[in-house]
Amino acid sequence: MAKTVLSTFNSKESAERAVAELRARGFDREISIVAREDVARQGGRTTAGPTMGTDPVTDGTATGGVLGGLAGLIAGAGALAIPGIGPIVAAGPLAGLLSGAATGGIAGGLIDWGIPAERGRYFEEKVKQGNILVSVRCDDHKANDAATVLRQFGGQDVETH
Repeated sequence: MAKTVLSTFNSKESAERAVAELRARGFDREISIVAREDVARQGGRTTAGPTMGTDPVTDGTATGGVLGGLAGLIAGAGALAIPGIGPIVAAGPLAGLLSGAATGGIAGGLIDWGIPAERGRYFEEKVKQGNILVSVRCDDHKANDAATVLRQFGGQDVETH
């Protein structure tokens, strides 16, 4: 049975380190990242378009190519306007859910993964406040490992559903 492990990060650097470690442990296409567009651009390149892998947050998580820097998400993986939040960027499997549920916001997209509406609204509010949401969709037996990595690198609000 698939599980979803969610966590928020209050710094881009912490999120990048967590995602790099997740990838080193064999998680790759299962990782999703959601952030406000302005947060994704902080400290990153603001040039649009694909670049060769320098940012572990986006390397390999976006369908269709390797992107460098969270700012690369804007051009390559999906910039969405979420009512009440504004422009966000999303990469990974969650990006597809959000694009189909833009009017329902982040919480609406998370419901499709079995996240209760109340918790989805909580994580949506965290993104609205400027946190970065990292999620890992994985097999039941890998969920504890994903949660451990997220906590190890400063993840807050780590939950498994």
